[in-house]
Amino acid sequence: MPKPPLPPEFEAILSKPNPCVIATLKPDGAPITVATWYLWENGRVLVNMDEGRKRVSHLRADPRVSLTVLDGERWYRSIGLHGEVTSLEDDPDLRNIDRIATHYTGRPYSDRTRGRVSAWIDVHTWHKWGFDRG
Repeated sequence: MPKPPLPPEFEAILSKPNPCVIATLKPDGAPITVATWYLWENGRVLVNMDEGRKRVSHLRADPRVSLTVLDGERWYRSIGLHGEVTSLEDDPDLRNIDRIATHYTGRPYSDRTRGRVSAWIDVHTWHKWGFDRG
């Protein structure tokens, strides 16, 4: 698999509010996936989670992650990103989740009652699928 940086055409796709699935590792080593919103910034990925999600404890125990970003214009095309969480921190003022929600919905995040945790992911390798088809 290639290493970053990604070609500009893939950076452009990742910069859009596309559907995404993140995989983390459970304590027994089994992968678990869940749909997520993300932001692509400066070659890194920002995700944000409710403080009560199992994903938070999974990432604290093992920072390795994989993301599959579907090209929203042609959903059978995808970009896989593999790396690790290098920063996992509380988002007490909901600044990061508001940025992500605004990217996807045009509005700040609506649930203001629960704590949030932000994770910055450094991408080590990536792959593409379906882009070589007509």
